[in-house]
Amino acid sequence: MKKKILALFLASAMTMGVLVGCGSSGSSESGSAEAETGEETADETAQEAEETVDETAEAADDQLASILEAGEIIVALEGNWAPWSYHDEDDNLVGFDADVARAIAAELGVEVTFIEGDWDSLLAGLDAGRYDLVANGVEYTEERAEKYDFTDPYAYIRTALIVRSDNEDITSFEDLDGKTTANSIASTYMDLAESYGAEVTGVDSLDETLELVLSGRVDATLNAEVSYYDYMDVHPDAELKIVALTEEASNVVIPTRKGDDSASLREAINEAIATISENGTLSEISIQYFGSDITQE
Repeated sequence: MKKKILALFLASAMTMGVLVGCGSSGSSESGSAEAETGEETADETAQEAEETVDETAEAADDQLASILEAGEIIVALEGNWAPWSYHDEDDNLVGFDADVARAIAAELGVEVTFIEGDWDSLLAGLDAGRYDLVANGVEYTEERAEKYDFTDPYAYIRTALIVRSDNEDITSFEDLDGKTTANSIASTYMDLAESYGAEVTGVDSLDETLELVLSGRVDATLNAEVSYYDYMDVHPDAELKIVALTEEASNVVIPTRKGDDSASLREAINEAIATISENGTLSEISIQYFGSDITQE
């Protein structure tokens, strides 16, 4: 494509030079000067064309430039993990992550399009280039950092160990050895449960997870502390309890594809996160969905 564009510019410039030479009635010196001018013009035009093509190719390789040109950013999330992202009574997609993504898109000056999927498919879709971002309460881990780059944190959460109210066998994470839990496949919660020796059953939603605990089909589950409290607000009679919490809060971040192509996008998102944090928007969204501000460490 680059060669074709250069050839077109060169052909056009050469034609102009020939026409100028044929139409001249001056001396041979004048004609020679005009020919040299025509050659210089052709060279300059070819150089400008090459620079334009290079700039276009560079823009195509830059994820932020592509997003701004399209006027759309594609964000993946689960859509069934309240209060992070879920559908309200009118089937509107709402939740902390959904609203944070909308606020970031507004700062970038683009529209946001959401794609919903199971947790274990979200990062795979990011790898394949189907999404620009994943906004789904993703916690930073060193293992994930080997494969993805991350934005600055926009929330901080602790992991809760949840059991039935009548369960007296599990009082700490160490007690999970030989027990069964339910968690989203490939989640940090699944990894943590397995690290303590639990046998994990994969599930697709928080409701399904807690139903398995309540029915006694699994012994426990690990999940965000704030997600547990949100569930209990909706189901105050649920026979569940938290028996342990991680000591340190995890950083909630937005993963992007690793590499220079996404560097400007991450920088723009970090600037957007800083802006909505400073103007109070981020805290307002957190309080709306969690009843507390989880955006402060």
